[in-house]
Order: sequence, then structure tokens, then C-alpha cells
Amino acid sequence: MKPMANTVLYYASVLAASVALYWAILFLMQRRVMFPAPVTFSTSADLPKDVQQVWLESTAGRTEAWLLPPLTVAESPPAMLMFAHGNGELIDYWADVFDEPRRWGLAVLLIEYPGYGRSAGSPSEATIGAAFRAAYDWAIGHGGMDPDRIVGYGRSLGGGAVAGLSRERSLAAMILESSFTSTRPFANRFGAPGFLVRDPFDNVTSVKAFKGPLLVIHGAYDEIIPVDHGRTLAGAGGVELHELACGHNDCPQSWPLIREFLVKAQIVSPG
Repeated sequence: MKPMANTVLYYASVLAASVALYWAILFLMQRRVMFPAPVTFSTSADLPKDVQQVWLESTAGRTEAWLLPPLTVAESPPAMLMFAHGNGELIDYWADVFDEPRRWGLAVLLIEYPGYGRSAGSPSEATIGAAFRAAYDWAIGHGGMDPDRIVGYGRSLGGGAVAGLSRERSLAAMILESSFTSTRPFANRFGAPGFLVRDPFDNVTSVKAFKGPLLVIHGAYDEIIPVDHGRTLAGAGGVELHELACGHNDCPQSWPLIREFLVKAQIVSPG
């Protein structure tokens, strides 16, 4: 029996060492998976018309933001949407999408992640948090925005950026679209425990702490971030989940729903 026991012990040790090595590789490489920044060849000269380019300085490095002014005569100072995009996107993709809320008199600030597009640094929960705090502080300090009517709007990974910001700065309202409870559950897809996740983005805790109006939107057929995440977030915030008949990247913009939400939150006028 002793040789058999030694053999079992040997293979158990090899298996444990293999798992440990695999987990170590995942730990070191996970940010490449979580933050797949698209390649961009555009420069500042390629800015869309009427976009103001803003450079933010923080511990994350020099990061870019685009300010889209209201398209109609707005109150002064204007209310503002701070938008955080998904992990495989750039602010460049979104400039034309926000014409509708700009017609309501809202300014929109598209904030880039560190290491994305033309921004310096590298992405992580900490550096993204620093960039968004810098964006908020710029908006009320130099951008001339109404500090009592700043709304955070995060899509997918952007929900983590906005929810994290809500714990550091005062948001008048928050919109989470196709976002997650935390990134820890996704470790299971790679056969790893959640504690190995370096950037957990604990959105549930942030939502529970948020006292302002909350809107949660999620695709019922989301294949990337299952709708159960949206249901849990809505439950944590004590609000109804608005389920759309779409997946993760094919949901139409819910402007009527968002407008109704912002009118109730007294961010935009009902007229």
C-alpha cells in the first residue's frame, strides 16, 4: 500500500501545483481580459463637431474626457450626465448617441479609462476611480456644471465606475445599464475562486449605500452579464428592474425611460 500511497500523494501534489500555477497566471493576466482596450488611430484633430476635449490630471495619469454641451438653451448652470462605457469600447463610439438627452438641456461628459484611447496610464478599479473623481471635480470646478444635478450613467463595466464614484462624490441620480453585482462571480468561468479578482467593483455595496434615485436597466437575454445581476442590483437599491428584450450589446437606447426617470428626479423639466 505504501507505493500506492506515494503515487497518490505525488499526483495530488502535481495537481495542486498545476492549479496554483494556473491561478497565478490568471491573477497576473486577468486585467488583459477585463480591460481589452480597443486600438484607436484617431487624434485630437479627429474630434466630432462641437465636442470639447478635456484632459484630466489625477494619480491615474493624464486621461481624456469629451464634454458634449446641451443642444438647446439650457438652465445655467446645466445638469450633466457623466457616462462610463463598457470595457471593450472608447468614448469615440458614443459622441453621436447622446443627442437626445442633449436636446433636453443636459450636458454629457464622456470619460475615458486610463490606458484606453489617447489616455495615459493603465486600467484598474483604482485608476478608473481616480479618473472619474477627477472628472467630477473638473465638472463642478471648471466645467460650470450644476453640482446638485450631476447624474452618473454606467453601462456594463461603466456601472462599476459610476457606482464606485457614488461612494466618493455626490451624485443626484444614478443609472446602471447591463451592469454586474461584482466581477468576482465571473472568476468561476475560468475555474478560479473569487478572491483572486484584483478589481472586484462591488456594485451591490455601492448601490445599498446610495440614497438618491436609481434606475437599473438590463437585457433579459444578456449572454455576457446575466439578467440576475440586474435583478440583484435593483433589489439592493429597492427599485424595479427594467428588463429589455435584448442581450448585452444589442439593446436600444432607452431614452423615454431615462427621460421619465430624470423628470421624476427633478434633473430635467417635464416640458
